[in-house]
Amino acid sequence: MAKLLSALLAVALATTALSAHHSFAAEYNANDQATLVGTITKVEWTNPHTWFYIDVKDPQGNVVNWAIEGGAPTVLYREGWKPNSLRVGDEVTVTIALAKDKSKKGNAYLVKLPDGRCVFAGSSGPGGTATDNCTPGRR
Repeated sequence: MAKLLSALLAVALATTALSAHHSFAAEYNANDQATLVGTITKVEWTNPHTWFYIDVKDPQGNVVNWAIEGGAPTVLYREGWKPNSLRVGDEVTVTIALAKDKSKKGNAYLVKLPDGRCVFAGSSGPGGTATDNCTPGRR
């Protein structure tokens, strides 16, 4: 009986972990992109994806906080990022695929860092890598 309960618990935990991780296509629209300029309000350097939050002024001048998903920390390290590449108060320019549910959330393709470097954000969606002029394409 104990073995059966252990097996059921293992399956339940595995199912929970898998359902927490989503596919790009389930959540984001690769054909609906935006470029945002904003100020970093929070950075989460965690697995399986990094997140950062930026305050962006909308066309009416209201400040709106956006949640931006990036790649895994290991992917970002290979692209030249460090945990301190983004700091609260930094201004960044980010190109994102917008969320399908129209919330203020996106999956980052490219990020222009405060030092002027343009880096690939480790997106799990289509889009290539960063170029010197911060446009999608291949290096």
